[in-house]
Amino acid sequence: MSWSIEAFATFAAELADASGQIARRYYRAGVSVDTKADDSPVTQADREAEACLREMITARFPDHGIIGEEFGSGGTDREFVWILDPIDGTKAFITGRPTFGTLIGLLHHGVPILGVIDHPALHERWIGAAGLPTRFQGAPVRTRPCADLADAILANTAPEMFTGDRQPAFERLRQTVKLPIYGGDCHNYGLLASGYIDVAVDATMAIYDFLPLVPVVNGAGGAITDWQGNAMSLDSDDRVIAVGDRRLLAPVVALLAG
Repeated sequence: MSWSIEAFATFAAELADASGQIARRYYRAGVSVDTKADDSPVTQADREAEACLREMITARFPDHGIIGEEFGSGGTDREFVWILDPIDGTKAFITGRPTFGTLIGLLHHGVPILGVIDHPALHERWIGAAGLPTRFQGAPVRTRPCADLADAILANTAPEMFTGDRQPAFERLRQTVKLPIYGGDCHNYGLLASGYIDVAVDATMAIYDFLPLVPVVNGAGGAITDWQGNAMSLDSDDRVIAVGDRRLLAPVVALLAG
């Protein structure tokens, strides 16, 4: 059976529309917060949004698999597998910050071919699809040139995510760049795709945190890998590098490796 990346992208936008409506209904509305087994927060908005997305996917593509943050995995050995993070940046969401997002990805035989970074409170959306330019609000975007780390802006969600030998590794990178900034969650990767940030480095990430980012960053001309410079996959660990200018990847990997 033939398939179309454009049709998948259109459907992914429909998914983002639906999840965004749910997120905005709960945003700054005094939603109760539970604590999961890993001590991370979760809300009714997370659960309701993912349940909605799963229902839509199953109705449209009953033979596709799904991996989600809140309700686990099913059909992961199938040709197409959707990746869902209903509220990326729950800490931002529950504290009223608008940079939380919804991440939606699609794998084909395990390879990320489609990704959506959607920010319901900001009404901002990036869509990346294999073979197509990344689009922001429907218009193509590109990363910006930056050949030297000394001129680079580095984004990180929270320095507390670096423990053990990861802390000095990140510190070497932080001391090399022109400007480090913190916070932002998945918004950082959209801004990188649009040419406002040069490097994003995070850790303690799950596959639903980073696989949807891959087509967005790559489709804008950047590169996204693990800390060893390897392509991101279902088998990747929890550490992520994204660069807008691919010339920065090797020096970033080298600094993190020490």
